[in-house]
Amino acid sequence: MDNKKSILIAEDQAPLVRVLSDKLNSEGFSVLSAYDGEESLSLALQKHPDLIILDLLLPKISGLEMLKKLREDDWGKTAKVIILTNLSDVQTLSEVIENEVFDYFVKTDIRLDDLVKKIKAKLGIAFE
Repeated sequence: MDNKKSILIAEDQAPLVRVLSDKLNSEGFSVLSAYDGEESLSLALQKHPDLIILDLLLPKISGLEMLKKLREDDWGKTAKVIILTNLSDVQTLSEVIENEVFDYFVKTDIRLDDLVKKIKAKLGIAFE
């Protein structure tokens, strides 16, 4: 039985997915990735990852739409989500908060190590 925490990266920028995946794998996480909103939602509902890193600007359906659909699911209601996006407008932020997301980061404003710390804190993992 694999007790690694799993993280779904919902992000359409392949280079960022690679960087995040490499970092999270090296920190002992199991990583899933999806490059559009539909695939992200489908994977989330199938695999029930411990945490989802979600970009709001995704093809097919937006990250915000994906999040709203996720919250309609019994499991998805309480799924842990961290928003990592380039959008920082107030309207978007208020919609995200309505969908019970408490961690929202602008990509250019957060370092990878800080993101990992936030992920571990959200999952209740002690820091070494």
